[in-house]
Amino acid sequence: MAKKPQPVTTAVPTAPIQRAAASRGVTIASYLLMLAALLLVMWEHLLPGLLCVCIGFLATRWFARLLADSTRRVPALGQRTDGWAGVLAVVLVLVGPIALITLLLSQAREYIVDAPDQYRELLDYTARTVLELRSKLPVEIAVYLPEGAAEIQRVIANYLRAQAGSLAVAGRAWLHGILFSYVGLIVGSLAAVSHAPMRRLPLAEQLHQRVQTFGEAFGQIVAAQFWIAAFNTLLTAIFLLFVMPLWGAHLPYTPALITLTFLAGLVPIVGNLVCNSVITLVGLSVSPVTALACLIFLIVIHKAEYVINAKVVGARTQMSVWELLAVMFVAEAVFGPAGLVAAPLYYAYLKKELQAASLV
Repeated sequence: MAKKPQPVTTAVPTAPIQRAAASRGVTIASYLLMLAALLLVMWEHLLPGLLCVCIGFLATRWFARLLADSTRRVPALGQRTDGWAGVLAVVLVLVGPIALITLLLSQAREYIVDAPDQYRELLDYTARTVLELRSKLPVEIAVYLPEGAAEIQRVIANYLRAQAGSLAVAGRAWLHGILFSYVGLIVGSLAAVSHAPMRRLPLAEQLHQRVQTFGEAFGQIVAAQFWIAAFNTLLTAIFLLFVMPLWGAHLPYTPALITLTFLAGLVPIVGNLVCNSVITLVGLSVSPVTALACLIFLIVIHKAEYVINAKVVGARTQMSVWELLAVMFVAEAVFGPAGLVAAPLYYAYLKKELQAASLV
C-alpha cells in the first residue's frame, strides 16, 4: 500500500524577524528618550541651556569651518591646522560673550556712577507730574495720588519691601539661567569639535539621528528668527527715527536702542519683551506721554510678532501659520513664556520626525 506524501514544511527564518523587531524597539526607545529629555528641559526650566547648547554647537562649527578654509589657502600651513581651527573656534565662542559683557560694563560705568543723580531727577520729575495731575483731577480721585517726592519715595520703598521675596527669587532665577546658558555654551562648543566614533551601537546611532534632526530644526528656526529680528528692527528704526521726531519727541541713545532691538530680537519673544521694556523706560525719561506712545507701539509690534513669527517660521519649516499659532498658544498656556519660545522649535522637530517616518 503506497504511503501518502507528507506535506512539505518550509522553515521560516526567525533571525531577520527578530532583528527587525529589535530595530523597531531601539527606534521606539530613542523616541521615548528624546521626548523625556525635551519635557525635562521644560519642567526643570533648562530651556536657556538647551538653546545655548545648539547655539554653541552651530557657532563653533561655523567658526571652525571659516578658520579652516582660511588657513588652507596658505600652502605653508598645510592641513595640520584643522585641529587648531577647532580649538580657536571654541575659544572664540566661550570668550566672546565674556568679552562683550566686560566691554558693555566698562562703557556703562559712567551711567552706573550717575545712577543716583538720575534717580533723583526722575523722582522729582515724577513728583511734579503727580502734583499737576492732582490739580487737574477731581478731588475724589486726587486723594489717592501721592502728595510729593517724599510720598512717592515712600510708596516705592513700601512696594519694593513687599516684593523683596519675589525680587530675590527672580534674581536667583536670572542667575541660574545665565549659569545654565554658559554651561550649555560650553557643552555645545565642545561637542562640535569632538571626534565621532568609528562605530556606534544601535541605540547610540538612533539617538544621534534624533539629535541631528533636532539640530536641523534649530538651524531652520534660527534662520527664520534672523529675518524676524530684521523686520522688528526696521519697524523700530522707522518709529524712533521718523515717527517720534515728527511728533516732536526725540529719544536719547536711539542708535543703541536700534542695535539692541536687532540683537534681542534674535531671541524669540523674550528678547522682544526685554527690548520693549528698555525702550519704554527710555521714553519715560523724556515724558510719560512719550513712554505711553512707545508702549502702545511696542505692544502692537509684540502682538504682530505672533503672526510674523508663524508666517516666517512656517515658510522655513513647511508649517502652516494656523498650526504654528495654535502650538504657540497651547505651549504658552502650559509652560508660560518658555513654552512660547520653545513651541516653534519643538514643533518643527516633531514635524521633521513625522516626515522622516512618512507619517505626514
